[in-house]
Amino acid sequence: MAPMRSRLLLIAFLGLSTAAIASDISVRELHSDDTLLSMGRHRFENGRILNLNVGIGSGAFHHPEDPPNVIWTVGDRGPNLTCSEFRSAAQAELPGCRDTKNARVFLTPSYSPSIYRVLLTEAGTFRITDVVTLKDRDGVPLSGLPNPLTSTTSETPLDGRGRPLERDVNGIDAEAVIRLTDGNFWIADENSPSILHVAADGRIVTRHVPQGTETDYAGARYDVVGSLPTILAKRQLNRGIESLAVSRDERFLFFIMQSPLANPDTTAFRTSRNVRLFKIERTSMQIVGEYVYELDEPKTFRRDTPKDQADVRISEMVTVGPDRLLVLERTEATTKLYEINLADATNIHGTPWDEPSTEPSLEQQAVLADAKIVPVPKTLRFDTADYPKIAGKTEGVAMLADDTLVLINDDDFGIGGAHTQVVVVHGLSFQAP
Repeated sequence: MAPMRSRLLLIAFLGLSTAAIASDISVRELHSDDTLLSMGRHRFENGRILNLNVGIGSGAFHHPEDPPNVIWTVGDRGPNLTCSEFRSAAQAELPGCRDTKNARVFLTPSYSPSIYRVLLTEAGTFRITDVVTLKDRDGVPLSGLPNPLTSTTSETPLDGRGRPLERDVNGIDAEAVIRLTDGNFWIADENSPSILHVAADGRIVTRHVPQGTETDYAGARYDVVGSLPTILAKRQLNRGIESLAVSRDERFLFFIMQSPLANPDTTAFRTSRNVRLFKIERTSMQIVGEYVYELDEPKTFRRDTPKDQADVRISEMVTVGPDRLLVLERTEATTKLYEINLADATNIHGTPWDEPSTEPSLEQQAVLADAKIVPVPKTLRFDTADYPKIAGKTEGVAMLADDTLVLINDDDFGIGGAHTQVVVVHGLSFQAP
């Protein structure tokens, strides 16, 4: 599609005049009544009913060659709850929770994580136009159940009646998505920290995991390669990789951990502000850069102002220029978008900071300057605290033409009563200084 025609179609979709292109920031909300988003009802043992939705907003991406009003999104692992969340939703205790360590309840364990093609309409709605189910090499749909990890902590899955479920070596917790020119995808996994190369039809080509953890995936019906740093196995439970980006020439992949590592322990995770960001040469899958992103303090998130540093996390990332990225930093109710520049930060790849034996660890460094580390510089570009109609738990960001952003929330499959909301943000500018 010619660039000018694509730009005019985008203007029409946004409902803007050409004169409005230079105006201040504008925000437009999109909702949907697409029947494909309905998962029906779940009935608890006590008769209480929960209406479930398909959660499509764990990540988002727009390829420059896509139509101007199309994004790709990804859903994670289906309706799932901690035991305390189950108690709140069901107004009842789940017997299997009492004596089960790291229990997580899967209401629909048959759900298969999927990639969704989403059409944004001029009428202020969105709808799903294609679903790409994630599959093994033989075309069998995958589950979202946790993997049987031994190198790091894992969860114990239960069904909605509290009965134990088998962990699944093939299971995927998909939390980020990008699409390449050849139609293939890459996704990131939050629970078992990994990134996966996915064919256009949804078959997993290769799962890249921390070196030394390959045996945890023995028997997987797709290839597994230990190409990521060993230290990533120290991720805090359910705080793996939730953000993935690709350079515009598709030569490099970028990913960032959701939170500081539990390195050397959970105390470091709960108190640290230092998150690791990686740059990978895609063809060789060699890491060429590692940087430190310093999280904001909890009190700066104005819509909920949590007290614990561990409530701050990173859920999305998108490329805005060579080695320049837009990072989504959030709490439950507040989302900030920061532009960062890797060129102005210290590359710590290949240094002792990647060694588990290093004391104090990177995560224990309260003042990075004392360790001679320059974190990535951050420039705030957008804060949802200024836009109260934007839903909480924003986890997906895609960039359309003219620096127009699309935000999408993870509605947790409707467990808390939320619904998927798409927000189009126009008027931001991402120009190199």
